[in-house]
Amino acid sequence: MRLSAYLAAGLGLCLALGLVLWQGLDPILQGLSRAGWGLLPISLYYLLPTALDARGWQALLPKGHRPGLGRMFWMRWIRDGVNRLLPVAQIGGDLVGARLLMQHGVPGALAGASIVVDITLALVAQLIFTAMGLVLLLVYTRAQPVFWAALAGLGLGTVLVTAFLLAQRRGLFHTLMRWISGMAGGGERWIRAMGGAASLDRAVGELYRQRTRTLPSTGWRLAAWIAGAGEVWLALHFLGHPVGLGEALLLESLGQAIRNVGFTIPGALGVQEGGFMLLGTLLGLAPETGLTLSLVKRVREVLLGVPALVSWQWSEGRRWTRHRA
Repeated sequence: MRLSAYLAAGLGLCLALGLVLWQGLDPILQGLSRAGWGLLPISLYYLLPTALDARGWQALLPKGHRPGLGRMFWMRWIRDGVNRLLPVAQIGGDLVGARLLMQHGVPGALAGASIVVDITLALVAQLIFTAMGLVLLLVYTRAQPVFWAALAGLGLGTVLVTAFLLAQRRGLFHTLMRWISGMAGGGERWIRAMGGAASLDRAVGELYRQRTRTLPSTGWRLAAWIAGAGEVWLALHFLGHPVGLGEALLLESLGQAIRNVGFTIPGALGVQEGGFMLLGTLLGLAPETGLTLSLVKRVREVLLGVPALVSWQWSEGRRWTRHRA
């Protein structure tokens, strides 16, 4: 792991611990204790958004190179586990996903292109989801300064996603891939494994021309973002602070937007916690409740992510053993 990753992880951990100490450990532990066994159904519920994400990813692939939904779910599960638990700037899991696709017979260029297009369409869907949250923010809070600040952030995000999309369409994928894979390590190796930059450019362009696949994929990704609000609703129910579905959607949409701002910090440590504290306060929740909500999400990430990492390593071990044999 690079020095910058260590520094980012240390900064995020210090920020998260500082917020916990500021709010006091006792109320947070009491909240988690109140949730108790409710942490299990909260974690299991998140398999629904994961399945919807997997279906959106699968929709991008042509039928001749499309693994079954169960296999795609497994690979999506591993992608999330690596991105959330390992210091890979929330993109290393996507490179692992491309590798897993190639191991299951998908050509390298198509595998790499599907990852890039999947990430882009997920960002487009998230912009729509964030806009929904902004509307709800105005409805529930009337917090004009916060609304305009968030709207400015949404505008900036739209510009960045548009630039990212245009860069892919104009054949700059080699530069983008070098930057992305360089953050996770082994940039040249990843490019060669996926057939080279020229092949990746062609595959990305071909995927974007398949509107019958990209539009449904975007719809599935938006459905996954919306379904994620159910986790917030369940968590606050078990924490003893029930909210309506609209308020849960507001918290999830803007909370995820804030989390993405801290994508360079492993797991967005501290950024997610501060975001939920701020948003919860706007809805009348105590700051420690917003912080506890974020920690419930952290528990879910561990409960689902650790088995995903174990499954991935077991799969790689089996592959290595077969290769040796």
